[in-house]
Amino acid sequence: MNIAVVGTGYVGLVTGACFAETGNHVICVDINAEKVARMRRGEVPIYEPGLEMIFERNTKQGRLSFTTNLEEAIAQAQIIFLALPTPPGEDGSADLSYILGVAAQLSHLLKTEYKVIVDKSTVPVGTSEKVHAIIAQHADESLFDVVSNPEFLREGVAVEDFMKPDRVVIGTQSERAKKMMRLLYEPFVRQGNPIIFMDERSAEMTKYAANAYLATRISFMNEIANLCERVGANVDMVRAGIGSDTRIGKRFLFPGVGYGGSCFPKDVQALAKTAGDYAYDFHILKSVMHVNDHQRYILAQKIKTFFKDDLNGKTIAIWGLSFKPNTDDIREAPALYIIESLLEAGAVVKAYDPEAMENVKVIFGDRVQFASDQYEALIGADALAIVTEWSVFRTPSFQVMAELLKDKVIFDGRNLYDLDQMEEQGFYYDSIGRNTISKQ
Repeated sequence: MNIAVVGTGYVGLVTGACFAETGNHVICVDINAEKVARMRRGEVPIYEPGLEMIFERNTKQGRLSFTTNLEEAIAQAQIIFLALPTPPGEDGSADLSYILGVAAQLSHLLKTEYKVIVDKSTVPVGTSEKVHAIIAQHADESLFDVVSNPEFLREGVAVEDFMKPDRVVIGTQSERAKKMMRLLYEPFVRQGNPIIFMDERSAEMTKYAANAYLATRISFMNEIANLCERVGANVDMVRAGIGSDTRIGKRFLFPGVGYGGSCFPKDVQALAKTAGDYAYDFHILKSVMHVNDHQRYILAQKIKTFFKDDLNGKTIAIWGLSFKPNTDDIREAPALYIIESLLEAGAVVKAYDPEAMENVKVIFGDRVQFASDQYEALIGADALAIVTEWSVFRTPSFQVMAELLKDKVIFDGRNLYDLDQMEEQGFYYDSIGRNTISKQ
């Protein structure tokens, strides 16, 4: 098939590259001329494992190309994906200006051949109807259908998620559109995972419901972890105990310093706003957001308490800046909140992350010192705070750490290390939902 993808952000670029990988001809369009020029030169503008390989293969073989011209991109396209930003507004609602703006352009460009317009972005319930209405202002309704096809990509494994999805959700009541979308996605579900067809509003709600539920699990476990610390229980054992229940499952039960990224914070807010618009008080979601707001600062508070609320002149090393490992995405990353809190308290912050440091430099500039590797960040530091669970942090040399740190003090927001091991190594070790190990 011939496909156009409007928007080359995280979702758009992964979508375009993966569709090209199965033999489709894909044109990605973006208004950022500099970004398009970079991609034409073979540069991948985001870090995502596995993406660079299929990007390079499909651009070289002519199946994946880039343009700034929307009319050029959709000229031969049978299916047009809208993968545009929907940032949260001040009231928590999703900003649809980018999507509706492109819809307005499409209304003047759809003239002769039938095309399927696909909302790939995460959008509030009713958006497909708004897109349809705008396009129909100037285009014959027989020339298009608007479909909701939410993405369920996890940053860090997005290529794998796209190529082997648990399920594909497609919202459409058009048999013609349904046939084309099934044909497009069948190569991705050969192992038998379902393509689930439903109406547009249900598809839009499905994405929000999924992310809100996962965020709820995270906040619930963070609450359990905080309570474990008070009663003397070990949250790792609690997690193993409840995760083995098939009704609950093992995933998204790891406590930490709160969720971040481009999806959970924005989508939870947007679903709560939608509920409010329909006069429904979504109590659980309000609690989820409240817990997460508190959890972002819990590691900084542990550090302040340890130093008796006097961080002036103290140097804190930070391992991990991205909101999760295997990405350079720092949107709503807990590390940003922790660093700001430490800086405001007078601390010096030395940070290291395998991929996200350039993005963080844009925010903090020279207010934060950036190290060339994880051990350099420890030199002369009074304590280490682990914020993101990159694999490289899992089995460090504790001997080297002890030599470089001023004092053997670790605050672990991801529970990377075994308590007995840390006691043997003689560290002060404060993690999430577990007993604190005092120095020997």
